[in-house]
Amino acid sequence: MSAGERPFVVAIIGAGPSGIYAAEALSQQTDVPVSVAVLDRLPVPFGLVRYGVAPDHHSIRSIRNTLERTLEKSGVRFYGDVTIGSDLTIDELRGVVDAVIYAYGAGTDRRLGIDGEDLFGSIAAPEFVAWYCGHPDVHPDIDRVAARGPDTQAERAARLIATTRSAVVVGVGNVALDVARVLIKSVDQLADTDMADDVMASLAKKTVTDVHILGRRGPAYTAFTTKELRELGQLPDVDVIIDPADLELDGSSRAVVEQDKVAARNMAVMNGWAAAPPTGAPRRIHFHFWTRPIAISGDGQVEAVHTERTRIDSDGYVQGTGETDSIPAQLVVRSVGYKGTQLPGVPFDAATGRVPHSEGRVIRDGEFSADEYVTGWIKRGPTGVIGTNKSDAVETVTSLIADIHDGAVQAVHSIEELDELLAGRDIHPLGMPAWHRIDAAEIELGESHGRRRTTLAHRSELLAAAEDHDSDAAAARP
Repeated sequence: MSAGERPFVVAIIGAGPSGIYAAEALSQQTDVPVSVAVLDRLPVPFGLVRYGVAPDHHSIRSIRNTLERTLEKSGVRFYGDVTIGSDLTIDELRGVVDAVIYAYGAGTDRRLGIDGEDLFGSIAAPEFVAWYCGHPDVHPDIDRVAARGPDTQAERAARLIATTRSAVVVGVGNVALDVARVLIKSVDQLADTDMADDVMASLAKKTVTDVHILGRRGPAYTAFTTKELRELGQLPDVDVIIDPADLELDGSSRAVVEQDKVAARNMAVMNGWAAAPPTGAPRRIHFHFWTRPIAISGDGQVEAVHTERTRIDSDGYVQGTGETDSIPAQLVVRSVGYKGTQLPGVPFDAATGRVPHSEGRVIRDGEFSADEYVTGWIKRGPTGVIGTNKSDAVETVTSLIADIHDGAVQAVHSIEELDELLAGRDIHPLGMPAWHRIDAAEIELGESHGRRRTTLAHRSELLAAAEDHDSDAAAARP
């Protein structure tokens, strides 16, 4: 990199792992100088590391520290509380930067497509996870509650927690395990987390004694990581119950276990549970494999989940056997995957829920768009673990740097143009100093309760904590 070279200005939309890993890849390369602007609609960075990883998984949530170091790097700036699509359009953003990387994830849920799915008591896992992680979208401020009425997502979840004895979780991935664990743990067992005060108050009223986890395929086909699966068996006062018949392997399942070490380890864990007699613990987690929901019923709210046994046909597809059953339940959490949505002005394939691309280069109107790139779940779909986003971001940034070398992307803008555009709209982004003030406020609040930290869940709380009172006081002095 030669002295005096004009830096390429790259805007990244989304400050979750995928966006920050893209910023890291850009800042680590030495081929071309770059100025990176990481924008997010929320006042705080870190995306699903803050709002998607279960609060009792401290080691995974600590990835935030690594992500934070990237946002502190020279040449990287965080622009929080800036919503692309309303504060700025995509075209306006593209008009003041040299390239854009879309990294805004997949924020909605996949549907089951069965009767009763919209009954009170049936909730999507992304919504429930956002509630217990303290996401401001599901913890609206008082003025917003007054405008919309009292029945907010957060309040529905809180009411369900206090009236549910039997819950059904549909899905066999790590998010399903997270949900089951939060539902079955006592509030005392969650006291060392950073859950918001509102959430802890609701969980203190929890009445859940049984959680049923449904998988439409057999145990060899689960997406659990073994570490997370084992955690369920280590919970005090909780029995894990599996019918040994559900663990019998057909030919296709045996082939999976023989080829997949994780599947083999998971089978060993589950066989151990199935072989152990119940202890009579006051709370239970039940696994139901080869079982799919076919309807949810109730008089205005969930009362039962109706299921059908399944099998895999000769072509490898799941088929119903016609054998049905019912599970009494007051709460259903649908954990069958996240789905991407379109950001206004961005190319989108509704069939896949992704931005169309090749090696991270966005395809617009059938052709590569010279200054548009994509990474993360909105690029590849909601697959992989957090670390998967790192290699994914490297692929996208490699394509961007190659296009710079080929002359397809030119350095014609400066980061000041973005600042001027925002200032002209009276938009005042929150940078890393604001995040540090929020961070300190959460730690202080937590310590006042005898906890390590407490999440501020309401947007008004976050914005109030972000204010620089010292600077305001200095500006007021004569």
